Amino acid sequence: MEKLKSLIKNYGRWKPLEDYILRIETYVHSDFGLALENAKSILESISKEICNEKSIELGSTESISGSLKKAYKAIGYNGGDLETQLSTSIANIGQQMGNLRNELGATSHGRTMEELQTRNDGIDELTKEFLINTTVLVACFMIKAFENENPRTLKNIENLNYTQEEEFNEFWDELNGEFSMGDDYTYLASEIFYNVDYQAYKTEHTNFIENNKISEEEGE
Repeated sequence: MEKLKSLIKNYGRWKPLEDYILRIETYVHSDFGLALENAKSILESISKEICNEKSIELGSTESISGSLKKAYKAIGYNGGDLETQLSTSIANIGQQMGNLRNELGATSHGRTMEELQTRNDGIDELTKEFLINTTVLVACFMIKAFENENPRTLKNIENLNYTQEEEFNEFWDELNGEFSMGDDYTYLASEIFYNVDYQAYKTEHTNFIENNKISEEEGE
């Protein structure tokens, strides 16, 4: 899941997916049905967010394969043969994950005690790893493809003035402190960051703003 977690850090709007990732990492060995349910939820959430951003309507009973297919088209692909095959493959992955989740889920249907005890025995560790890695690959592909075609813009992001970004600078300095050179020179981490790697400074500034927006929305 590290690849997906790293990608989320670059695109703050997807931060809520971290809740699903935590559950997957917690239960992947002890309760794979629950882990798979959260893997499926990751793909569904990405699809719904993309469709929502592109004003594409999803039905109230839309299947995961249907939502993935609509999200793929919403990103902006023109429907060539290769792209259609890829879209269909992604949709099929989602559908099969949904089917398998229903077979394994502890609460999807009533089960006997023996069934609850042995429901994960039919899936070996290699298959579990394959399914989770597939989720990561599809999720990363969908997020990257969407973000590349639909970059989120922020006010003044193209022309940041260091002295006007006090909130971010204070946040960065609290994380990284000061740096001394010799006995007479001391520089704040944010000051060094801004002047040495401005593009990286802008990226972290964007993440900071996005994460604050998410925190404010969750607090409402």
